[in-house]
Amino acid sequence: MADRLDRLFAEDSRAQQALDPLGALVRGEAVPHDLLIQTFTPALAERQRVVIAHSIAVLAAIDRSALDPAHQLSYDVFAQTLADQSAILAPAAQALTGVQPFNHFMGFPVEFPEMAATSEGGSLRTTVDIEARLELERTLPVLFDNAINRFREGIASGVVEPRLTVASMVAEIDAILAGAPDHSLFMTPLRHLPRQTSAATRARFERGFALATRDDVYPAYRKLRAFLADEYLPAARQSVGLSAIPGGTGLYRLLIHAATTLDLDPDAVHQTGLREVARIQGEMVEVQHELGYTGSLHDFFEVIRVDPRFHPKSAEELGQGFRAAGDKVARLAPRYFLHVPITPLLIAPYPEYRARFEAGGSYSEGMPDGSRPGIFWYNTYDWQHRFMTGVTTLYLHEGAPGHHFQISLAQENADLPDFQRFGGNSAYVEGWALYAETLGYDMGLYRDPMQHWGTLDDEMLRAMRLVVDTGLHTRAWTRDQAIAYMLDNSGIGRIDAAAEVDRYIANPGQALAYKIGAMTIQRLRDEARTALGARFDIRAFHDQVLNSGALPLPVLEAKIHRWIADQQAPVG
Repeated sequence: MADRLDRLFAEDSRAQQALDPLGALVRGEAVPHDLLIQTFTPALAERQRVVIAHSIAVLAAIDRSALDPAHQLSYDVFAQTLADQSAILAPAAQALTGVQPFNHFMGFPVEFPEMAATSEGGSLRTTVDIEARLELERTLPVLFDNAINRFREGIASGVVEPRLTVASMVAEIDAILAGAPDHSLFMTPLRHLPRQTSAATRARFERGFALATRDDVYPAYRKLRAFLADEYLPAARQSVGLSAIPGGTGLYRLLIHAATTLDLDPDAVHQTGLREVARIQGEMVEVQHELGYTGSLHDFFEVIRVDPRFHPKSAEELGQGFRAAGDKVARLAPRYFLHVPITPLLIAPYPEYRARFEAGGSYSEGMPDGSRPGIFWYNTYDWQHRFMTGVTTLYLHEGAPGHHFQISLAQENADLPDFQRFGGNSAYVEGWALYAETLGYDMGLYRDPMQHWGTLDDEMLRAMRLVVDTGLHTRAWTRDQAIAYMLDNSGIGRIDAAAEVDRYIANPGQALAYKIGAMTIQRLRDEARTALGARFDIRAFHDQVLNSGALPLPVLEAKIHRWIADQQAPVG
């Protein structure tokens, strides 16, 4: 029975990866031309639905009770994953999501330069790889035309992006086109030609990439920009919440489930957020006093924003802060984890063309074989208004032991089926990363009140997301109203608050995953500690959370409860 399940996992993985051109590009893999040109088309979604329906039918014929515990866990993950994928790919959902193929936050146009360049060189090892990358660039006009067709379908049905999102997409494209073609990221593959490449082949590639960049890539971006600015922007909506589009209320609930793996009521989420905001503010007052300020908390938020004490003196100081945090975590990690990743972690600033549109930091996963490192990106755009207080907590979240540990340990575990190694859900992935921030208390990293303030401010951000995301998409909040709420209840900078709100507008529901996931992991840790007492080992708990890949929250909870019961069982 287990063999049948393993075969299903392998077959489904092959079938789904064979129909995931954008995922293949992210992984640095060559994509067959006939699949690549179906990107952003209804035909591709229909092919994906057929694969998922087949897998659901085969899974139903397998007796779960006849499986060993590890396979039972994989069965449960697989079943919920397929159900969630089926819901998102359903025709009714695709009529709302497919006609909004990308935006400035989930933005293929702004991600494509790095996909095309693969500047780390991990997937550009042979002239065959270089040839495939050249074909990818030549195909870009088709992909953008496909997207334009879907956007036009949305105009016809009244399902369109907000105007501010469209304007941001136009600005991103302007930033890409501002550079000269000969010096763009699209020419990067030439730097990775194998040393033994002949002069004639090298010259052929140089001509090919120059022509593709000039005659295909840049014209494709110009055409997309013209469409967005001249046709789509006038049709875009002034409102920012999903409740303003046909079917938006139901779509928001679907996206909440996709992000959290739970069926949650938006009103209940909103109220949870309000309670968490109040709790964290109480702790903030205590740290504010430690920092020597006795006025109101609201006034201290303004002090934080303007007092040079809390801001870097240079972009380099910001980078030094992150590198110092990385060194501390690397020394302390063995006390809290039985396993650490073999994939290296690079700490680097965002490329200049991206920085203006990014948050304070993010993570790019490495390759499972270690040939490409994971990257913790930090933002030096407008560095004068960044915060030194948030250095530790941001690194713990985006770097180690947050995203880097969770994603790398899963990828490196070849015993897991691919959907557990490489798949996941936002509540687990982001919930773990937010939970990882709290380990700074155990590690002693928040004894410095500056860094303690920073983690409370970041926790406040995640609590406010519960309030703001639901406010925008179910309560008709405006962008200005959402920004004002964040400024009134935290020390977040004005630029960061605007970027955060624009992110919630562009990616509804995803921001809820952080707090929902972290609260679940924290609750499970408390349950384990209470049940096991002196037998509780934080390293073993973390191993249980991490060693099966990214699990839906109900599956994770059931797993931890079984582990607690096993630990309580009498020995012998």
